[in-house]
Amino acid sequence: MKFTITREQLQEGLSAVAAAIPAKTTLPVLANVLVEVTKQGLRLSGTDLDIAVTTVVPADVDADGAVTLPAKKLVDIARELPSGPVRFTAAGESRVAIECGRAKFKLLGLPREEFPSFPAVKFDGAWKAPAGVVHKLVGHVAFASSTEESRPILNGVLWELRPDHMRMVATNGHRLAKMDVPAKGGSTADLIVPPKALEQIRRLFPAEEAIEIARSDNHIGFRAGGTLVFSRLIEGPYPNYEQVIPRENDKVATVDKAGMSAALRRMSVVASDQTHRIRLAFSGGAVKFSVQTPDLGEAQDELAVTYEGEPLEIGFNAMYLLEILKYMPTDEVRVTFKAPERAATVEPVGWDDPASYMALVMPLRLVD
Repeated sequence: MKFTITREQLQEGLSAVAAAIPAKTTLPVLANVLVEVTKQGLRLSGTDLDIAVTTVVPADVDADGAVTLPAKKLVDIARELPSGPVRFTAAGESRVAIECGRAKFKLLGLPREEFPSFPAVKFDGAWKAPAGVVHKLVGHVAFASSTEESRPILNGVLWELRPDHMRMVATNGHRLAKMDVPAKGGSTADLIVPPKALEQIRRLFPAEEAIEIARSDNHIGFRAGGTLVFSRLIEGPYPNYEQVIPRENDKVATVDKAGMSAALRRMSVVASDQTHRIRLAFSGGAVKFSVQTPDLGEAQDELAVTYEGEPLEIGFNAMYLLEILKYMPTDEVRVTFKAPERAATVEPVGWDDPASYMALVMPLRLVD
């Protein structure tokens, strides 16, 4: 194995795969980056067995070869090298010499054979979408997935792929986010994808690139340019989220997002650290916020709104509402209600975008 690469391209390739390499692992080879050299250039790969990233970067190749090298040390060396060409040369069994200017290193790695093989995902008939569209889906939906391990299925994001559109849904059982975007591509599939894998898409693929999306029985693959990302899918049926989305909410408030967020943050100061419960009273042209926490105190605030419907008092977890408002793409939002014990929906007002977006939040029981 022998090749020369610029320091900048080496750093770019290592940066792409580094996020897939675990900080701690009981399998030593997983702490390594797979370095493969062919006539096409340099391929770098990393995996934690759940997610794998592989990318090709240009290099001047003199001799083919493959080895795995300690990822952290290779990243540290690349960062500290002077600007200029970096020469890699095999120096015996799993040992590589690295030279740049007057700096010389020898790194001991592990054989290529010890590195896990990648999932067999075929990209024939793959779905295709602009990376920017997928970024938008992930950026507005993934936050609502659960971080608790009691229901692993909710740790994932449901990705519904259809011939003419894509939909992402995420929920933790208390709040839900859903977005639809137009798309072209393959057949029909419902996939449950870990948010960590979706974040790799946002990190690695520029918005203007076209992404190919393909699947095998239990893996999903993303491909754009010279970079591929593979992820294990979460298995099992996703809950029927459609049945919890209210269709008959007849009370509608149109509110200023920034004003509502500010009032919620103020109320949160004296809300319970456990429930974050606050009371919202809608009537006429205003919403009154109030909170009472034993042994701590109370607070009130008021915000002008446009409200249609009978007066309503309802309780919410302020943190869930704040989070939903944070991801709303417009300055005004529409909030709909049916009754104090029924789910509320939140949607953007005046969003000039082909996507459709909504969020849902379950209320908390008010305690007088």
